[in-house]
Amino acid sequence: MFEFIPRQRSRKHGKKEVYDAGSISVLEGLEAVRKRPGMYIGSVSRKGLNHLIYEIVDNAVDEHLAGACDTIRVSLEADGSCTVEDNGRGIPVGLHQKGIPAARVVFSTLHAGGKFDSSVYKTSGGLHGVGSSVVNALSVYLDAEISRDGYIHHDRYERGNPVIALEGGLLPKIGRTKQTGTKINFLPDPEIFEKTRFKGDEVKSRMHETAYLNPALTIIFEDRRGETVEHIEYHEPDGIIGFVKDLNRKSETIHDVVYFKGEADGITVETAFQYTNEFHENIMGFCNNIYNAEGGTHITGFKTIFTTVINQYARELGILKEKDANFTGADVRNGMTAVISIKHPDPRFEGQTKTKLDNQDASRAVAKIASEEIQLYFDKNLEALKAVISCAEKAAKIRKTEEKAKTNLLSKQKFLLIQTESWQTASQETLKNVRFLLSKEILRAVLPRWPETGCIRRLCRFAARF
Repeated sequence: MFEFIPRQRSRKHGKKEVYDAGSISVLEGLEAVRKRPGMYIGSVSRKGLNHLIYEIVDNAVDEHLAGACDTIRVSLEADGSCTVEDNGRGIPVGLHQKGIPAARVVFSTLHAGGKFDSSVYKTSGGLHGVGSSVVNALSVYLDAEISRDGYIHHDRYERGNPVIALEGGLLPKIGRTKQTGTKINFLPDPEIFEKTRFKGDEVKSRMHETAYLNPALTIIFEDRRGETVEHIEYHEPDGIIGFVKDLNRKSETIHDVVYFKGEADGITVETAFQYTNEFHENIMGFCNNIYNAEGGTHITGFKTIFTTVINQYARELGILKEKDANFTGADVRNGMTAVISIKHPDPRFEGQTKTKLDNQDASRAVAKIASEEIQLYFDKNLEALKAVISCAEKAAKIRKTEEKAKTNLLSKQKFLLIQTESWQTASQETLKNVRFLLSKEILRAVLPRWPETGCIRRLCRFAARF
């Protein structure tokens, strides 16, 4: 991977700066990552800093999705570094066709990894093969211990460059083991990041979220930076049902959590939702365990079909008459808390940080499964359906009242504007008339008493101006 950029220095020819072939720089290997970190982790703020942890954790979760890992340990160390350890298969350490160990290819080469082979990972959050190498490039050091083939293999990097000599072309072995897995410890580079202290609460929230999405996975979190070690174990066997309950724990709910799971066109769709008496919606979308903060096609598919189904029921039950307009999407979702999680074999995201899903087939798959399952549930649970439609009715009434009030307000403002303009015109005319009458009175009072002089003539001309 390399990137062409203009050199910072400029060469002058006479009085003009020269821009030619010599002005082009080539960034080899991981240099481009250090030069433009925002392209790979979004920013160099605290958000980008925490993203380093998520990249390594997501690789471990992919091992879980492949059926090879059930425990992940995440530790925020006292020295400011982070350690992520899993009991997966361990990164391959054999000799790669590039002539170096496969693990070193993964850590030092952009767009290298096992996610491009569907026989290795059917679904994964990692797509571009840049996660581990980006973390390596943006760290003061990265230390890796890989347990595989009966040995612990060791490698270490400093700002992306390997610092351990190979033995016989392979990584050195530092011990024997019967276990398998990968342990990575890295220290963020203060030359890159604005701050290098991880935000513990945000990391914990992300780990808990990941545990909800993977009911068979256990994530052990430790924060060793304080006087006492904070130890939390995240294991959520109820999955996203428990996730929705947790999101609504402080709200008054009006029905039980609705849950369904299905598959269409090779895409697995899992959804849970519940309504509360709150007047807002909270819909979270995930693809291959990655949170899509800006939504995407899977969320669009769910919203569209849910609105259609509820409007159909409202008309069948006579709640919406023939003359009535349909409920809007916002009406129908008011009070809804939902989690939509899909597993896609070939997802497309907008950007490396994966904040928005772009696959159109995801929308169709979600809509197909949601349409069938939602109707199946509401046909058997009429009271829950009535509660949902009642929320939509309340939202629609509030919306219409707000629209009417806004219309009236705009009309009043227009009327007041007309009144104000009329008053200003009338005031100007009145002032003019007052001045005219005043000047006449002055002349009438003054002329009989004083003979016509130059002073009197000037006074008359002055009064005539009004």
